[in-house]
Amino acid sequence: MNTQDKLFLKGNVMTEPLFNQWYAWSYLISPATAPMYVANLHLKLMESFIVAPQVHVSALKNPANLGGPFIDYDAGKIPQIKALRDTTLKQNQHMLAFADAVKTLDKILAEEANGLSLESFYQRVPDPLRGYVELVYDLNNQPSIRFIEGLLYHSPYYNEASQSLTLTLTEQDQRSFVFSTPRLDHGAGLTLNLPFNHSGLAELFKMKNAPQPVGHVIEALGIKNDQAEVFNTFFTPEPPPARPEFKGPGVRIRYFGHACILIESEHTSILCDPVISYPCATGIERYSFCDLPEQIDYALITHNHQDHTMFETLLQLRHKIKNVVVPKNNGGSLADPSLKLILQHVGFSQVREIDEMETIPVEGGGITGLPFLGEHADLNIRTKIAYLINLEGQTIVCAADSNNIDPHLYRNLQSFVGAVDVFFVGMECDGAPLSWLYGPLLTKPMPRKVDQSRRFDGSNFEKAIDIVECLRPSQVYVYAMGQEPWLTYLTSIQYTDESRPIVESNKLVQECRNRGITAERLYGHKEIFLNRELRQSSIAA
Repeated sequence: MNTQDKLFLKGNVMTEPLFNQWYAWSYLISPATAPMYVANLHLKLMESFIVAPQVHVSALKNPANLGGPFIDYDAGKIPQIKALRDTTLKQNQHMLAFADAVKTLDKILAEEANGLSLESFYQRVPDPLRGYVELVYDLNNQPSIRFIEGLLYHSPYYNEASQSLTLTLTEQDQRSFVFSTPRLDHGAGLTLNLPFNHSGLAELFKMKNAPQPVGHVIEALGIKNDQAEVFNTFFTPEPPPARPEFKGPGVRIRYFGHACILIESEHTSILCDPVISYPCATGIERYSFCDLPEQIDYALITHNHQDHTMFETLLQLRHKIKNVVVPKNNGGSLADPSLKLILQHVGFSQVREIDEMETIPVEGGGITGLPFLGEHADLNIRTKIAYLINLEGQTIVCAADSNNIDPHLYRNLQSFVGAVDVFFVGMECDGAPLSWLYGPLLTKPMPRKVDQSRRFDGSNFEKAIDIVECLRPSQVYVYAMGQEPWLTYLTSIQYTDESRPIVESNKLVQECRNRGITAERLYGHKEIFLNRELRQSSIAA
């Protein structure tokens, strides 16, 4: 290959961001939370696999266990898992000390802080946390730790050397569940030991749509001679399929799978919860990276869960995105790290927090943050918001995984929002228990009864139809169900016709249709057109 030939990056180059060889998500970026997951999840999983690999192998034969705490390798991988464990222990001693210090300080406060001044407790803060925390009470004299998260990014606890990416050509959607299985060296693909904010990554991903000399990106990424042969296989002279730009009139909405919605007018493009599939000739039809506009004016993120804040997609789109909009953060809570800080440290320069009932003006309309309840197991998580998008006179609500726990919320919103044109709502109404996601952050055991009662669940039929009655939409779409085959590695969801989320969402769709409302549970892809003259025009792609 002549490195001066202008080539495209192949559409099926899978890019997995890694932290210590584990699939990276936002809680592995924040220096407040990453130590907790290393100490209380990664090392424990590896130790369990080394001692009893057959337990993991046997468990994963049952599809119900695919999202559980089991490493998806056979016993032949024990030497590699041991090596990764030993490397993790050697390189992360300071992070393990941090996690232990959090547990110690939390215990001290819980047992001894009684409402009197906390000043004397600063002398007992364990050394790894000194100067990085503030001790506080709430108004009921319940003590807690506030992490000075911005400063932690300038401490040894944020180490960009732990970050890397693997590039692999993929021909299928299926992958093992990524949050319980580290990525080992299989001999296929290429590992780039680069931080996520490396400028060369933008040069690489621009080549999905704009050809460049391979030599340029080899230099930008620092590809070594022994990597060049594999690296060259990622490029092709064939351009991606042509994508006609949307010129209006009105608004076009494209569903990319799960909670990913592209909303376009002639002048403005908005992408909600970016999770983009790679092209796959053997799978269902879908939109992919080549179906995105050259520029994304606003990328909106509803909340800080792995299937809504997905770095595998975000890093590949960073060069396209002008502005990222995220929910306003609590500030310093261990369970609720700052999404703004996380995104800034992986290379996004324009990140804006939006508060509830705040509007960001955009050309042709505005983006308003709406409160939503649920989906966070009753933890005090502020980093969650629904979006009301007003564009060219059309109104769209993306409610993500809103669980309509208190119907009065939407009744209170009714006069502000008015009747909307399109309503998107998630209805994964079973949900995993609290410990499935936040377990590594707990400093003491949680009773199983408590854990099972607090779940990451969305609305059922009764709750969802109540929102419909409040917002009076012309069109209703159930989304964010994690059904698409290219999402099981994130969600581990495998529905049947009898699954409660399917039964409940079927009821919503049918009831909306009975009322004369266009309704559908989305799957794969969908194209919807809205304009002032014809307010209900929906065309399947």
